[in-house]
Amino acid sequence: MTNFIKTAAFAAAVGLAAPALAQDIIVVSHGQANDPFWSVVKNGVDLAAQHTGANVEYRAPETFDMVAMSQLIDAAVNQEPDGIVVSIPDGDALGPSIRRAAEAGIPVISMNSGSDVAAELGAALHVGQSEFDAGKAAGAKLAEMGGTTAICVNHEVGNVALDLRCSGFEEGFGGSVEVLPTGNDPAEIESKVSAALASNEDIDTVMALGASLAGEPSLKAAQASGREVHVASFDLSANFLESIAAGDAAFAIDQQQFLQGYLPVVFLANNAKYGLMPGGNVPSGPNLVTKDKAGQAIELSAQGIR
Repeated sequence: MTNFIKTAAFAAAVGLAAPALAQDIIVVSHGQANDPFWSVVKNGVDLAAQHTGANVEYRAPETFDMVAMSQLIDAAVNQEPDGIVVSIPDGDALGPSIRRAAEAGIPVISMNSGSDVAAELGAALHVGQSEFDAGKAAGAKLAEMGGTTAICVNHEVGNVALDLRCSGFEEGFGGSVEVLPTGNDPAEIESKVSAALASNEDIDTVMALGASLAGEPSLKAAQASGREVHVASFDLSANFLESIAAGDAAFAIDQQQFLQGYLPVVFLANNAKYGLMPGGNVPSGPNLVTKDKAGQAIELSAQGIR
């Protein structure tokens, strides 16, 4: 009897199981990995893959495109992975594809956007923040700082999560709020914010919905106006955090997107291995990063973690 057969026979005799195959997990988001925000999500995904040993693929459409994203989810379902992670910026557009995954018995965890519709679409849980509540908290803070007239800069029109941010902001702010639709080109955003400030001298507050794409150019426009304008932003970037630390920007809202990439992969890998799954949603934010906290986050933001 060969050593291999002897070893196999011994293992069978004492009830030792063969090593489990690595789990296959597919992440489908609406944000590209080269976007500064989504690169942090991708970093979380990659670290989770290392920690769990799972085979993880990150996929996203080339632009904000719900048809293309639904096709990516359908393709993931066809591969029959051990789990799928999705962001849900538009539940109506992506719902059929997500339901198809759940009906096929594939565990689904949503992250980043879609907390309001995830359960009804069949997701086991959601990792993220309530966008409306985060916007409301930001609005209340800016009103407390003396703001009365604001613009909410929406750089991704059609993303329901960003609409909720502006809606929550309007409720929390209590004053006059106008939504300023833009694209995701920082130069365009700076130009449109500058034009808005020039056309209405009462504007004293700018709420951006993404730090690197919208917060930084909004701050440039506000500084160029020569007026005292409070500028705050959702999410973090090293440059925007430095502006907060210097007192030039008001604050940033940190939803800890690293955890949005990391935790769903860990949860799905452990579900495939052991049948374990948290019993409810996991709130990754919001956390207001103000001047006294900005210094702590700058180094980690530069490393792609915050």
